[in-house]
Amino acid sequence: MLFAFPPLLPHLIRAHNRGTDLGHVIHDNGKRIKNIKKGFKAACRRAGLNDVTPHTMRHTAATWLMQQGVKTWEAAGFLAMTEGTLIKTYGHHHPDHMREAAEAIGSKLKRMVRNGA
Repeated sequence: MLFAFPPLLPHLIRAHNRGTDLGHVIHDNGKRIKNIKKGFKAACRRAGLNDVTPHTMRHTAATWLMQQGVKTWEAAGFLAMTEGTLIKTYGHHHPDHMREAAEAIGSKLKRMVRNGA
């Protein structure tokens, strides 16, 4: 399955369907990108980002997806990781994390107060 940002996807599909004279959908003036690490480092430098790695960005994306309440199976698919890994590592950022347990304790306390316990 192809994972891409929605605005980019139609362009990638069109490029794939028509083929390309350049031989590469993503390129640098027609030349294939040879070293993604070098290119990533250069992009970070141009953006003024220090100590950022692809892992840092994946970690941030996972945290943000959980904070926004995205379904875990969907977030895991987008990040190309297992749902188990996502839940174990980032699940505590999800708004539903321990919600059921907290509500159960809260309702028990309310009943106790109502009953004068």
